[in-house]
Amino acid sequence: MAKVSVYNMEGAVVGDIELNDAVFGVEINEHLVHMAVVQQLANNRQGTQKAKTRSEVRGGGKKPWRQKGTGHARQGSIRAPQWKGGGVVFAPVPRDYSFKMNKKEKRAALKSALTSRVNEEKIFVLDELELDEIKTKKFAAVLNALKLNKALVVLDEIDDNVILSARNIPNVKTAQINSINVYDILKYDNLLLTKAVAQEIEEVYA
Repeated sequence: MAKVSVYNMEGAVVGDIELNDAVFGVEINEHLVHMAVVQQLANNRQGTQKAKTRSEVRGGGKKPWRQKGTGHARQGSIRAPQWKGGGVVFAPVPRDYSFKMNKKEKRAALKSALTSRVNEEKIFVLDELELDEIKTKKFAAVLNALKLNKALVVLDEIDDNVILSARNIPNVKTAQINSINVYDILKYDNLLLTKAVAQEIEEVYA
């Protein structure tokens, strides 16, 4: 099992914790990790882009000039794609970009992402994370003590003091255990957990 240091909010090492290899020590499957990231980005797309084809543009019903004898190239409509104001060739239409992944694939991708953070020594465990008030400066002090400037902070329950204190700090995001995903784990350089969160993640995903 991987052993990770446990810090207090002042940045001092106060112990260590062993992480379950079933979650934090699996064989990394890069293909599934890539699929999970692509799926999340695809599912977030609105897919509402639209442009008109030549059949949808207003006007153009009359042939602009006769077929022969004018010296011009033959034209059938002033709304053909080569005309100004004409339709778009192969115009984009609203569509759904989302696709599904199996539950086992999602779980394996998440475990791979968590394992990569352990292997790169970018996972930080706190003994506790509690703020007595909503104060961005106090939460920033915790990050500075740990020397973190881009982090995903995972909470085991909704803590308004922590969530609202972290909200205005650039490159910091808070998430609940049931909402963590591969994209966020990889996007933010570091993963910040408490001991309770680490144990709950092991229970949920082992």
